[in-house]
Amino acid sequence: MLETRAIVIQIHGAEATVESKNSGGCSSCNADGGCGSSKLSKMFCREPRQFRVKNEAQAQVGDEVEVVLADGVLLRGALTVYLLPVALMIGGGIFGAHWATSPASRDGYAVIGAIVGLLLGALVAKLLTQRHRGLAVAQSVIKPQ
Repeated sequence: MLETRAIVIQIHGAEATVESKNSGGCSSCNADGGCGSSKLSKMFCREPRQFRVKNEAQAQVGDEVEVVLADGVLLRGALTVYLLPVALMIGGGIFGAHWATSPASRDGYAVIGAIVGLLLGALVAKLLTQRHRGLAVAQSVIKPQ
C-alpha cells in the first residue's frame, strides 16, 4: 500500500480534504543513492498538495492522519492515462500508413492516423478513469488508527 501523512483541512460528509505533509519522494530521497525526486517535486509544486479522500476514521479538522492507497491503483492509473493513448497513437499511425494509396502519401496518412489514435486514446483513458473513480478499491482513504 502507498501511504502518506497528511493533515485534515476540511470535512465533507463521509469525505475529507487533506493536505499532504510530504514534499514528494520516498524516505531515501535525500540519501546517497536516492533518486532525488522530492527536489523535482518542490520545483514544480510550490504549494502544498491537497486531496479529497474517504474519511473512514472519522477524523476531524486539524488531525494528522495516514492516507493509504491500495496496491496497484497508481500503476493502473498511470498505464491507462499515459500508455493507452501512446499505444493507440502508434496503432493509428500504422493503420493510416497501411491504407495509403501511394508510397508518397504514406506519411500523411500515418500522421492523420496517429492523431486520430491519440485523440481516441485520450477519450478512452478519460472514460476509463471516470468509471474507475467511483470504485471503492481505487480511492484513497484515511487509515483508521
